[in-house]
Amino acid sequence: MSYRNERIDGSVRCDPCAGRLRWRPEKTAWYLGMWLGWLVGGVAYFSWQAVGVFLAFCAVTLCFGHSLGMHRLLIHRSFACPAWMERVGVYLGTLVGLGGPFTMMWTHDLRDWAQRQRHCHPFFGHRAPLWRDWWWQLHCRIELDHPPAFRFPGELAQSGFYRLLERTAPLQQLPWALLLFVLGGWGWVAWGICGRVATSMTGHWLVGHFAHRPRPGPLPWRVSGAAVQGVDVPFCGLVTFGECWHNNHHAFPGSARLGFGRRQADPGWWVLTALARFGLAWDVKLPADLPPRPELVRGIPPTRLQRGRNCQGIRQSASRPSERSGPGACLRQPPPAAIVETAKQRRPVLCQASSSSRSSTRPTTAHAGIGS
Repeated sequence: MSYRNERIDGSVRCDPCAGRLRWRPEKTAWYLGMWLGWLVGGVAYFSWQAVGVFLAFCAVTLCFGHSLGMHRLLIHRSFACPAWMERVGVYLGTLVGLGGPFTMMWTHDLRDWAQRQRHCHPFFGHRAPLWRDWWWQLHCRIELDHPPAFRFPGELAQSGFYRLLERTAPLQQLPWALLLFVLGGWGWVAWGICGRVATSMTGHWLVGHFAHRPRPGPLPWRVSGAAVQGVDVPFCGLVTFGECWHNNHHAFPGSARLGFGRRQADPGWWVLTALARFGLAWDVKLPADLPPRPELVRGIPPTRLQRGRNCQGIRQSASRPSERSGPGACLRQPPPAAIVETAKQRRPVLCQASSSSRSSTRPTTAHAGIGS
């Protein structure tokens, strides 16, 4: 299957299978160091206030940072927002501990490209048993013999803020560690920094593992010719802020909404809806706004799990905050069975960078490396 987006080009002599995994000691030190700091400090200085800091900090960094700032905005451009809010979202996403903006973008796109080929290395599809995959994803880095060409969008590669964030990604935890120490002592640091990073990294890998493992029986959506299919991970919608609905995401990667219907909780979408009502988000893309995909095949018939109303206050065609429908308006999203047919009639406004202004810089941050 040929796959290409504005950042990655695998059309010429690329092989997603041939390669090797190399252990990265710095990744092991980062990951196990966070676990050690949490287990030792979290027990020695335990308090319920520290647990509250842990939960609140996780919610902010995972929802506003990883899900909205990094994934749905920076990587997929499924909505638009003010420049200052995008930077805040990407900064919070960096605090999750997986890597800086360029590392996350490169890791995501390389995995996405490999999964959409007819065959790919087991690393990309989480094909190893659980504990081996844990070692691969959190301690190693894959080096393909013939990787695809990758170019960061020019406006990002030239941004001093994003370049600084990429170079100093692990160090961004230090100011917050100092603040938490002043406010609550070592217990707040152990839970708010070490515990948060350790659980965020482990949870990100674990959801990714089950979201790409083969599952018996038909899937709601299937990408024809792809080596890896996305699988929904039930009962994880709230704790993953909607990122667990991975079958939907593989089918409609440019959609800002990941959970379809009332039974697929998507807190990230709920937050985005609220931001749109206050004029802080626009150009919000839904499945019906995306270009048709001939390779997308409908699997099992629609069920109550996929049916439901779209949240109020967003009009799909809005291009500026002033054009959004009022709080009383309601747009009903078509059921998934009709999405592909509806999409043929509408095409979204794509946010593309000029090819002449792209940078071919490869991310150098090495403590991360697990993609979606």
